[in-house]
Parts: sequence; structure tokens; C-alpha cells
Amino acid sequence: MGHTATPEAESGGLTATEHRLANGLRVVLSEDHLTPVAAVCLWYDVGSRHEVKGRTGLAHLFEHLMFQGSANVTGNGHFELVQSAGGSLNGTTSFERTNYFETMPAHQLELALWLEADRMGSLLSALDLQSLDNQRDVVKNERRQRYDNVPYGTAFERLTAMAYPDGHPYHHTPIGSMADLDAASLEDAQAFFRTYYAPNNAVLAVVGDIDPEQTLAWIEKYFGTIPAHDGKPAPRDGSLPGVMGGQLREVVEEDVPSRALMAAYRLPHDGTREADAADLALTVLGGGESSRLHNRLVRRDRSAVAAGFGLLRLAGAPSLGWLDVKTSSGVEVPAVEAAVDEELARFAEEGPTPEEMERAQAQLEREWLDRLATVGGRADELCRYAVLFGDPQLALTAVKRILDITADEVRAVAAATLRPDNRAALVYEPTGSAAGEDSDEDEEGADQ
Repeated sequence: MGHTATPEAESGGLTATEHRLANGLRVVLSEDHLTPVAAVCLWYDVGSRHEVKGRTGLAHLFEHLMFQGSANVTGNGHFELVQSAGGSLNGTTSFERTNYFETMPAHQLELALWLEADRMGSLLSALDLQSLDNQRDVVKNERRQRYDNVPYGTAFERLTAMAYPDGHPYHHTPIGSMADLDAASLEDAQAFFRTYYAPNNAVLAVVGDIDPEQTLAWIEKYFGTIPAHDGKPAPRDGSLPGVMGGQLREVVEEDVPSRALMAAYRLPHDGTREADAADLALTVLGGGESSRLHNRLVRRDRSAVAAGFGLLRLAGAPSLGWLDVKTSSGVEVPAVEAAVDEELARFAEEGPTPEEMERAQAQLEREWLDRLATVGGRADELCRYAVLFGDPQLALTAVKRILDITADEVRAVAAATLRPDNRAALVYEPTGSAAGEDSDEDEEGADQ
């Protein structure tokens, strides 16, 4: 095993050590004895961007299959063992990774490590057509509940397909299509697991009330004998021009509560100063009730009941700025859109005021510190920076990087990207009983 440690300077006193097993598994440990809990987080370098046309949704399907039993844990045993030990667990899939995580009482850490190793090393022995069909149906039902049968549910999928052209690795979202889920065979699933669920394609972070020496011994014991796999293809190129070069637009007529304008803007790749500057710009413009768009559209003009801007950070493709405006009753979308463009143009010309800059940096600093303060949040961020940027230590200095951004950088990124010719827009027009009715929808954020 190799070993490095970060200096505590510029990391708020947080530290992390890095190690690597002979089979390629990267391990990150961070001691925190404040409470007697420990978090285990395992990131696999596989997401929807690694899928090919006709087989979308496999990464997300496998997130579910990983809870369906392995060689020594049958059925729903992973959930049952963790929860009976007083822990919590889950897994998620994104464009760029799949992660699995448990937060346990510290004395139950070994159990979580054994469970993760057992399914990494032996899931194929338990994977059969029955479990595949079972989870295929679960995912299809999830798609119905979260996308197809809820108001505005397909907006993110539609905008992603517009912002990233056909054939681009980010053109489709992790949920996949019904047709592709139906077409996935047991052989497809087995090949997918062999390719991506290998120790040399993963990062394991353990954070909390741990004994590092004992923790490493357990990791070596349970993960060390799992063989590496070298057949992973390189991810497809996700690069695109910085701007779309023209406004893309689609009108959606659905039974939704109110008219809406939703839009996606291409923004700089995650891991850059420009992405941090874009995050600050969107926070000033649409991050909460003190933001410019909320003040203009909701408070002053009363043309909207909700207005927000969020950032979807992406490392392998341009990030997305996500605009979400729900109109007030009787207000047409063009009036709201004109006001949005007016505010964005003014911001691109003037930039943030000192007060706005201070407030936005404080807001993002608080969000980061809240994330790093929990053992689960810190484990997840250490994995993220290790998988996407090769250096988990960057998670511990993220706050400093946000605070180093200048107002000029924020204005510059807004001027370069928050323009009508860099926008994919969805216009929602209500049909049926929703048309013309007052909307009493609560205000909501725009992060996806």
C-alpha cells in the first residue's frame, strides 16, 4: 500500500490519507472522532456517459441489482444487515459515476466493509434472470413515478437531450429508456458488471470514528483478493463548443399546474475556476429568495410564483446552468423570458455588487461546510474528487477556492455563457383543467 497525507493548512483542520491496494483499489481515510459513527462510500467510475446507444439505463439498473444479493448475502440481506446494526444506506447513479454508501455505528464498520466487498467480488454468482427482471420492473416503475407521470417530470431529460446533441455521451439521462430497459439481457448485465465493477475502477472512502490501521487491515482482508479487470473502454469524448450557437426551443403542452420556462445553459467543466465562478453567478441570480431573479419576477413584477437557478456540475462535458421559472396565473411565458434576459444582460454588463458577492460566497461556503461536516458527506466528496479529478485532497480545499473567486471572474463567465444563443429552452403550456387556473405551488429550488 502507498500512503500520503494532506497538510492541515487550508483544509479547515480536516485531513485524509490515501492508499492503494495491489489490485488497484484506491482507499481514502479521514479520521473524525467527534461522534461514534463511520461512513463507508464506494464510487465506481461508471455512469450513463459510459453507456452505448440501445443499452441506456444499465448503470442505473445495476445500482438496483447491487442490492439484490451476492454470494454470501441473499435477497434483501444487505439492507437488513445494515439497518439491524443501526446503520443507513443507499446508492445513486449519475452521468459520471455510481456510488454506494453506508453510515454505521463505529463498532459496525467491519460489517459495512465486508458487505461492499462481497458484492463487488461475488455479485455475478447471484445474478440471474429472475433478479434482473425484478429490478428491471422496479426501475421502469421508478421512471413512471419520477419522470413520466408527474408535472414537468420529463423536463430535465428533454433539456439534456437538447443541450447535448444526439450521439453525445451525455445526451441521455441515467434513468434510460423503457425500450432499452426491456432489451437488456442477462448477458448484457453480466458483461457490464465485469467491465466496470472491478477494484481498479473504484474508490473507497471511510470517514469517521475509525482506527486507520485496523480499517486498512479489514479493507485488505475483504477487498484485497478481488481481481482487477483491465477491459474497460475509455469514455467517449464529451467536449463541445462553449456555447450552443443559437437558441434551441421546444413547446410542451401538458396537464401541468402553471406555465413554465425551463432552460439549460452550457457552462464550464467542473474542476475549473470558471465553474466555481459560474456557481457564484447562478447563486446571485437565482439562489434563493435574496436572488435577483426572485426579487424581480416574484417580488417586484409578481409575474412568477417561483424563480431559481441551479448548477449541474459535470467533469466530462460542459456543466449545465438550470433555470426554472413557474409563472403566475395569466402571465405569458414571453413576458417572463424578456425579464429574465434583461436581468442576465444587466448582470453580464455590471457583475455582482460587493454585497451580492459576499452573500453568495457565504451561501456556498455554508453549503460546503455543511457537506464536509457530516461523515457521509465528506466521504462522498473525497470519492468524487478522487474519481473525477484524481485527487481526493481537493475536497478539503474546495471552500478556499470558492472564496478566492473575484467579482470580475463572476461577471466574465456570465457574459460568456448566460446568453440567448447558449440556451436550450422548454416552454410549458397547460392543457385541460390546469389551463388558466391560479397556481398555489410552493417556491422551489432549481438544482437537479
